[in-house]
Amino acid sequence: MLSDVGSMVGFVLFASILCLAQSLHQAGDQDGVLIGTAVRPSQFSETAYASTLAREFNLVEPEDAMKWRTLRPDASTYDFRQGDEVVLFAHEHQMKVRGHCLVWGRDNPDWLTQNHFTTRRLSRVLHEHITRVMTHYENQVFAWDVVNEALDENGNVRDSIWYNQPGIGFSGKGTAYIEQVFRWARKADPHALLFYNEAEGEGLNRKSDAVYAMVKDFKQRGVPIDGVGLQLHVPKLDVNIQAIAVNVARLNALGLQVHITELDVSLPVEADGLALVDDLTRQGDVYRGIARACLKSSGCTAIQMWGFTDRYSWIGSHSHRTRGAALPFDQTYRPKAAYRAIWEELSTGRSLSVDH
Repeated sequence: MLSDVGSMVGFVLFASILCLAQSLHQAGDQDGVLIGTAVRPSQFSETAYASTLAREFNLVEPEDAMKWRTLRPDASTYDFRQGDEVVLFAHEHQMKVRGHCLVWGRDNPDWLTQNHFTTRRLSRVLHEHITRVMTHYENQVFAWDVVNEALDENGNVRDSIWYNQPGIGFSGKGTAYIEQVFRWARKADPHALLFYNEAEGEGLNRKSDAVYAMVKDFKQRGVPIDGVGLQLHVPKLDVNIQAIAVNVARLNALGLQVHITELDVSLPVEADGLALVDDLTRQGDVYRGIARACLKSSGCTAIQMWGFTDRYSWIGSHSHRTRGAALPFDQTYRPKAAYRAIWEELSTGRSLSVDH
């Protein structure tokens, strides 16, 4: 049996939940945790999208609107229109905004990647970009993913235009270029929280160990960094929740905040995009466990999904429509088991999620 029956049951259950607690972000308020989602401003004109977003979340992050490819159509132009739409929606609905992202080795415009910059010139281009973008959004974006996905699966610094192709002057010097970027970011906006954001380093492995070593070194030497973002794009249902909780706790122990930044849990789907009911139930358990892993540590201060409705998700196109159904709301904005699991865990409260 597919998820249409499960969704009908879920809708009835959701109606009863609304009588008790209203929304995800209201349930999270008592725990001091922001509940967020990545958004596409092109969907704000869709009533169901906008109303669900405004009701359920108090934190938004643009999927693409603040990336280089969107912001910088050519070397002399900054196009802030899409990013400004996100900020305006957030302001109108009393939401906070995370900025994503200032430095990434991917999703950069051709004029940048194919221009054969000298190291010195590229350094000036990046410094100016960070300063211009952060200044534009000063007092509007409260936290930034300053550097995104700079390490490979073994914890080594990835080859990239910013590191060594040609790099900004720190080629072969490990995380030194990341340090420089954080220092520029702090000067550009002294009040914004600065995050390093990484994929596939949520549990305990070589990459997460490397992230931990890097940010520990930064903290010890006074490099300005406030937190680590754990993406948590989950491709399988057998997730080691305890390892995630341990990783969150050790990062918090350094005096860093942790944000879960890009959470989704993909499932095998049929041609119509629907998943098996049993898989949806297990998916809910994964969402529950991840929420619990965050709530166990007081320094885990945001849980953000990469989108919120299966109607708009990167999973389908990325997997050639073989996977999907990854988010708390289905294609028609009905809440799934994942929604109920998050809400119940938030409603239990942070203190009851802590192991004694």
